[in-house]
Amino acid sequence: MSRFQKAERKQARLRMALIGPSGSGKTMSALKIAQGLGQRIAVIDTEHGSASKYAGDVAEFDTLELRDYHPDHFIQGIQDAARAGYDVLIIDSLSHAWAGEGGVLSQVDQIAARQRTQGNTFGAWREATPLHNRLINAILAAPMHVICTMRAKTEYVQEKDDRGRTQIRKVGLAPVQRDGMEYEFDVVGDIDAAHALVITKSRYAPLSDRVIPTPGRDLGEELGAWLGSGVPDARLVKAVSLITDLRASLSEQGHGKAVEGMVAQSPNWETDITHATALYKALSAYKPDDSAA
Repeated sequence: MSRFQKAERKQARLRMALIGPSGSGKTMSALKIAQGLGQRIAVIDTEHGSASKYAGDVAEFDTLELRDYHPDHFIQGIQDAARAGYDVLIIDSLSHAWAGEGGVLSQVDQIAARQRTQGNTFGAWREATPLHNRLINAILAAPMHVICTMRAKTEYVQEKDDRGRTQIRKVGLAPVQRDGMEYEFDVVGDIDAAHALVITKSRYAPLSDRVIPTPGRDLGEELGAWLGSGVPDARLVKAVSLITDLRASLSEQGHGKAVEGMVAQSPNWETDITHATALYKALSAYKPDDSAA
């Protein structure tokens, strides 16, 4: 019997990367797009609180400011956001996890110094690469939409226009991150100095190669509709059914208040398999104390 089965597009969470130079509007664009994806937004801020300058005017959100950019700190932030049940997480900026103080490149230097192999970092990379891989896996497994901003490496070239005049043009908008990092995302876009978003990669065909002058909430709503139109996860459907039955049974036994308190701690249990699984385990293990019996 074949192990292959008919492919079906399942409901999913967005993984988006916004790449651009300083001042291009990455943070503001991320916040506006996030508003179209969900109500509760969290930001991991590595830019010394710069995201908070948009609070209230652009969007309402909660923030976690990082000062040390070791990949584990980003992973802990992602896990905290998951436990809190946020709809969208913005990591601003993911470049610091690579090139910032405590980031992967810094870890390579520290490991090489410890191993006394300066000039030959091959052994150091064997330790540092798994750190970065864990961060990527945490982003991909996060039970929420994730938008990552990345700084761009910029270069300037001299060109002749049609009149023979020399012009300076900015080129080479590669992200400050590990080579190939873009492949991990569903949607990748470059933001230019005029704040326009140029889509360079998209698993959502209608968005491919699109140029969006002012990316905002409407883009988030469009992507959210696409991601939500897939087939529900069969595991989630089953888990929701089991939770509903167990919730009703415990409430009938007089434990409704305790049960609703547990449900409130897993706000995304109806839409996320991770939250649903955790809630089902908690409800299944629930034992009222003597005073509540």
